[in-house]
Amino acid sequence: MFHRRFLQNSLPPLILVCSLLFIYVQTLAPGLTWANAGSDGGDLIAAAAIAGVPHPTGYPLYLVLARAFQLLPVRSLAFRTNLFSAITTALAAWLVYELVRSLSSGSQKKQNWIAALTAGYAFGLAPLIWSQAVITEVYGLHALLVALILYLYVGPSQTAPSNRKRLDCWRGLALGLAACNHITIVLLVPIAFVLGSIQYKADGDGITNSQRSWFSSLKMDSGALLRQLGMFAAGLSLYLIIPLRAQANPPVNWGNVVTLGRFWWLVSGQLYQSYYLRFDWAESWIRIQALAALLLEQFGLPGVTLGLIGPFVFGTRSRIFILTIWTAVVFTAFAIVYGSVDSYVYLIPVFLSFAVWIGLSMVELNNQIVRWSPLLNIIFALLITGYLAGRSMAHVGQLDASTDVRAETFGREVLSAAPENALILAKGDRAVFTLWYYHFALGERPDLAVLAVDLLHFDWYQENLRSTYPSLIVPAPFPWPETVTRANPSRPACYAQYSDSTIFDCSTYTTPP
Repeated sequence: MFHRRFLQNSLPPLILVCSLLFIYVQTLAPGLTWANAGSDGGDLIAAAAIAGVPHPTGYPLYLVLARAFQLLPVRSLAFRTNLFSAITTALAAWLVYELVRSLSSGSQKKQNWIAALTAGYAFGLAPLIWSQAVITEVYGLHALLVALILYLYVGPSQTAPSNRKRLDCWRGLALGLAACNHITIVLLVPIAFVLGSIQYKADGDGITNSQRSWFSSLKMDSGALLRQLGMFAAGLSLYLIIPLRAQANPPVNWGNVVTLGRFWWLVSGQLYQSYYLRFDWAESWIRIQALAALLLEQFGLPGVTLGLIGPFVFGTRSRIFILTIWTAVVFTAFAIVYGSVDSYVYLIPVFLSFAVWIGLSMVELNNQIVRWSPLLNIIFALLITGYLAGRSMAHVGQLDASTDVRAETFGREVLSAAPENALILAKGDRAVFTLWYYHFALGERPDLAVLAVDLLHFDWYQENLRSTYPSLIVPAPFPWPETVTRANPSRPACYAQYSDSTIFDCSTYTTPP
């Protein structure tokens, strides 16, 4: 009995997580990397390592957890932080598995581990998900927290009052902490609070929460709502570490959050509001087509077909339908409206929902096929999983970050060529964040002063430079590169940028005689 229970309940998710981790580690970046649009890595690694504040929106939960991984006694600082992405992504796939399995009951649950396993692999091996699992970015943790929220809101039924109260608290806390990793999680808050506060007419009627119609009762449980709101606020309180860190004047200190206005500037992402202004209705159809092509790239035509059927397995009034459809719609809309070149990463919750839908379709198909032959059921599931895995493996060359050494080559070239006590005027995220990683996180070339050209016009950055380099003269009110160079004639001035190759020039800025 124990062996059978282990084979059905524990072995499949263990195989899922271990196999995904093996794949991720084989393609994991060994150090700092720019692979898979991961140019923010140097900023995040440095901020986590020195108790700093990274670019908006601050990502306090990510900083705390990433720092824990950075303390592991293995390989480089960047590798340890990359490993954090791999582990959180594999755990997100495990929660996809658990979510799909939890939506079955009774004898169905004994067979539907097969469908759940297919869903887990569909998510974990999707090219976009894989690409973020092998670099330093916030999206592995983002996927894990979205999966956790879906699981808590549509997972196993909790009938005892004490269990319901405890579940309300966990739900609110998960939402609050998730917003401390990526602010877009607030898109899930309205529907989550509604679904979590529905008071059902009866419990113990043999229907799981995931299958109940939330339209069956419009009466809200105010206690459940208050518990969720309270714990949501408690989770959000983690943002308070940002002003606490800013008070210590770390070298990486975006916004220098010492006032309420600056705090709001950082956590609300005001720096990126121009991306919304770039939205053009004439281009929306082009972006929709691109997103549809990206969806097809993740799962292929059979996977997309299964996914489109999945939401309807438990009916359009089920909580799994409502929450996953909401997730897919709001994050798709956000990815379309947000005009950055990498807005596709905001589709990760969409693809997570789609993997769940694939699992739900497999649940229904498995329940039909198993009546004819249990063996045929397993063969069918293996074919679907093999197809999804095979499609993903075709993209390995694009996703593999294990051989990307561009960032580390650039950093080493600049630091080795820079004259003593030089001003390094770096332009672009790649150049700036890479040099921050080496200069601040690793403590290399302390004689240099690394300046981000694109940030010089911000008053908070000028304050940060004066605190980081006390001997550096930062002229006010407009410290352009030329004026900074003239104000510090004893320091050689060099320009650094990366554009297909390293650009490093110490003759661009001339100093007065």
